[in-house]
Order: sequence, then structure tokens, then C-alpha cells
Amino acid sequence: MIFSEPGKKIRVMFTPFRDGLQSSFGGKVRLQDFLPAMEASAQAGFRHFEFGGGARYQAPYFYLGENPFEDMRKIREAVGPDADLQILTRSVSGVTLTTQSMEGLELQAKLMKESGTTWDRNFDYMNDVENLIKTGKPIVDVGMHHQVCIALMGLPFHSDKVHTAEFYINIGKHLLDSDLHIDSICLKDASGTTDPKTIYDAAIGLKKIMPPEMPLWMHTHDTASTAVSCYMAAIAGGADGVDLSVRPFASGTVQPDARSLAHALKGTGYTLDIDVSVLPEIEGMLNELMKDYAFNPTTTTADARVLGFPMPGGAIGPNVHMMVKAGILEKYSEVLAEFPVVVEAGGAWTSVTPGSQQYWLQAFNNVLYGRWKKIEAGYGKAVLGYFGKTPLPSDPDVVKAASEQLDLPVFEGDPLEAAPKNIGAAQDALRERNLPVNDENTFLVLAAMVPGKKMETNEGIRLLTGKPKIDIPLKKKEEPAAPSAAPVATVAPAITGPVTTRCIVEENGAKRTFVVTLEPTGGSSATAPAVATGAPTTTEGTQVFSTFAGSVEIVDILVKVGDAVSKGNVVAEVEAMKAKHDIKAPCDGKVSAVHAQIGDEIDSSKPIMTIA
Repeated sequence: MIFSEPGKKIRVMFTPFRDGLQSSFGGKVRLQDFLPAMEASAQAGFRHFEFGGGARYQAPYFYLGENPFEDMRKIREAVGPDADLQILTRSVSGVTLTTQSMEGLELQAKLMKESGTTWDRNFDYMNDVENLIKTGKPIVDVGMHHQVCIALMGLPFHSDKVHTAEFYINIGKHLLDSDLHIDSICLKDASGTTDPKTIYDAAIGLKKIMPPEMPLWMHTHDTASTAVSCYMAAIAGGADGVDLSVRPFASGTVQPDARSLAHALKGTGYTLDIDVSVLPEIEGMLNELMKDYAFNPTTTTADARVLGFPMPGGAIGPNVHMMVKAGILEKYSEVLAEFPVVVEAGGAWTSVTPGSQQYWLQAFNNVLYGRWKKIEAGYGKAVLGYFGKTPLPSDPDVVKAASEQLDLPVFEGDPLEAAPKNIGAAQDALRERNLPVNDENTFLVLAAMVPGKKMETNEGIRLLTGKPKIDIPLKKKEEPAAPSAAPVATVAPAITGPVTTRCIVEENGAKRTFVVTLEPTGGSSATAPAVATGAPTTTEGTQVFSTFAGSVEIVDILVKVGDAVSKGNVVAEVEAMKAKHDIKAPCDGKVSAVHAQIGDEIDSSKPIMTIA
């Protein structure tokens, strides 16, 4: 049992209004639905909040129609001038999912500071020290508190070379030996999979080499129900601060409720610097504000299986929601089972964003298309070295497959030097649409630019032109029942011509979609037996549908009316799980009609085009 005779206050960063929103809903929560509770927390004496970065930069304008910088300014106004407001940034990716240039990261730091940020927690999912040094400089230059991270993860396979206490202490030593100004260090376990002993040993070792006035922080998630024990271990090892939340944004894939750790510390001499007696009031406000949101049990329930698939809470939530939307949640367990394979083959980078998405999407592709048959672009670029040096060498066969499929060589240079310099392109896109060219608009467009993505689907452009995509995880409202009436006999209408309908057949867990055409025989109203074919047809030709049963977005249409296509040609691309997937022609012929356009949301019942 830990004990401190002189007593020690442990500082708390309150996380329900950033990590809680991300881990539960992928950040897709409207400002109005949590800001009153955040204001009440500040009035109750809370002085350190996580409020931006991560998914809470992108989600407001990707899915809610809100400007993230305006949201940040409103939060600053609500909590007052004295509270510390902290963001989370991803080293070479900043607050985005792709590598940014130094110019882009400098603009990001400037805007975050101007929008009310006082602390910036910066991590690198590869634990690449050079990346951390270079990307930490803009944070320091604008005057934010610079908290550098050492990213932790429990491995789903055995290794005595990486993700050990010695491995983490060595990273800290290299950071402290650099000329980078560091205000504090955070041990960040995004998946909640590191064991308490490793955390304790790492904290002990780091405190020995850190300046005595430099705080050591600990961040974890309660996905495997071990967060409180890990925080206790960190505190015993000398940690000065921890991240805590409150229900309904606590435990499960989020941080533990502050009341849990306060209770665990009773009698130890350690206390938290917040008053947990006010938490029931804040919890009650959040329950009322969030009453229309559909909490998913996968994100609110602890799951010890995460120890075998170290996914961060902030990624499990969004991925579950995306799988539900795309109609493929039945693949969830198969993807989890593939996770250890992609972690070991990749090189054991930590599964914090964007690394978690790279692991997840590659595991998803392995399940959907066959192992290594389709290398996900982010995962492939990671094993090729475009995000930094992997902790362990990547599997040579996977590196070869990635190089061939992505048509990219192995890269050993500086990821920041190789990053596209997109500020000019973002400003050109604004001018072309007669939109104001200023720093905020430029960064909104810049941060949504992804290689190969059409500007028509750029979320910054969509927000600024008043056409944002709205995707809020609200409960489905039941339609009121129609008034009861006397039963009326109904007669099916006579079929006088071909009638086409769709059906889904499930066999051994696999789903296949067919189109069935019913045709009358002999000119009568009777119908001939239905004929099911793998290529959906109508009297006008063969319609081309999405391969996903649920809702996906069309991100490219590669043909036009009149174009000749062959069976198997890629004719369109849709986005599911934040990745592009090919839609192929089911037959030879000519495109006779295109029924959709880039940016449309469709499902497997709505044709994209017809081939005659």
C-alpha cells in the first residue's frame, strides 16, 4: 500500500469534456450539450480541463457543423481567464491524421494559443524522439505549457526490447538531454494496457533524472478496469498529476471517475486537488444534457480483451460507431482477433492516434480482403518509415507488400521534410470559392486535406460553404403509432411487368446482397419464380451498389456516362472506417447513367450508377 507521511496533493486534469467525448462518441457531441456542465465545474473550483485537440478539433466541423476555434473561445469564456485549458497534439500530425509541414504546425500552435489554450500535451505514436523535439518547438515558441509525452502500451506479444520501463526511461533521458524546453512529462497509456509494475518502475526511473520542479503526469483509460491501480502505481512512483473524469463520461473506454481514485487514496496521505463532493451535481447535469445521445455499451463497459488488442478508448468509440453506420459491426470480433498480427508485423508502435487507426484499418482490411492483400495507406506508410522510426523492425514481407501496393520506396528521411506544404493549396481553394482567406479558414481546410481526397469533400470547405456533414449519435426516435382502426382487407396489386427488389442472404456469418426480379408469365398477373443473381440487374441495365450495407460517403466517381467499362474495373470509391474502398463494375458494358455524386451518403439500396 502506498503512503506519504508528509502528505501530497495530486493535481487533476478533468477530462470529460474532451477525452470523455472522444472515447464515448468520437467527439461528436454538440457544444451546447456539455458546456453548461463545464461552466458549473469551473464555478465549483476545477482549474484544469482538457478541452481540445485530438478528435475534439476535427469532430466539430467534420460532423457537427461547428467551427472548433469558435467552440474553444466559447469554452474559454465559460470557464474564465484563470483555468488551464489543455489540448492534445500528435507530433508530426498535429491535430490531424496526416503528416503536416512545420509551417502547418506553427500555424496550428498560433491558432490554438489565440483560441484559449494554455497547455499542449504532445505525443509521438512511434516514440520518435527527433519528431518530439522538432514538433515541440512551435508549442514552446507561442508560450504554451509544453507537456511532452512518452507513449505507453502493453504488447499483445512478448518482447523484452520495447514497451518496458527501461525503454520508457531511455526515451525520457533522450528528451531531457536535448535542448528542447520541457515544462512537464506525461506517461500516456492511451489503451489502458500497461501493467502497474511497469508504470511504477518507469515513474521511479524518470523522477530520478527529471529536474525536481518538473511535474510528472500519468494518463490512462479504464478499458480493462485497471486504471485506478495504474494511477496508484504512478503516484507511488512520484507522479504529480493524473487525468480523471466523471460519469457518464467515466470508466469503460474513458478515464476513471474521480471519486474512484479519491476513495482509493483515503488514508494514504495523498489527496486530489479537486472537491469530489460536487461531482454528483455535475454528473446530474451531464445526464440531463446528454439524454438524447445513444451511449453504446461497447464504449461504456469495461472489456479485458483490450489487453490482447491494445486500442485506445478514443479509438474504440469512433470505430464502433463507424462500423454500426457502415453496417458491418458483425466483423468487430474478427478485427480484434487480427490485431496482434498487425501490431507485431508493423513494428510495435503505440496504438494512439493515428497509430490506432493504422492498426485498426489494416486489421479490418485483412479480415475484409485477406491478410496483406490490401495494405491500408497509413499502415503502409508507417512500416515504410514515413512517420518516423518504428520501435521494432517491421516484417520485411509486409514492407515489401506495402512498397509494391502503394508504389512508394522505403523512407529513412525526416517525416516533416517529406510532408506536403499545403498552406498555399488551402488558400487557393478558399479563393476559388470566394471564401475569406485568413489563418483560421486556411487551417480548417489544411487540416482536412488528405492525399487523393477531392476538395469537394474537404470538411473545411464544406463547413465554410454552409454544407457540413451532420452525424450526431442521437437515439432513434420512435414514430408514434397510428390510431387503431377496423381491419381492412388488402389485396396485393397485380404484377403487370417486371418488378425488381433487393434481399440480403446471410450464410455462416457472411452477408451477400442480391437483386431479385419478378416477371409475370403469359401476360397474367401471376409471377414466375424469382431468379437471384450476383450482379443486380434491372430492365435498363446492371446497377452498381456500395458493397457496404450501411451508410458510406462517395468520395470519387471515376467514370462518366458513355464510358466503356470491363467487369472488375474500379468505377467509384466510398469512404468507410476513414478509409477508401473500391467499388468495381459487376459486368462489361457502358455507363448509361450516374445516379449519385461525390459527397453523397448512400447505402447498399441506392445505386451509384447503371451499366448497360
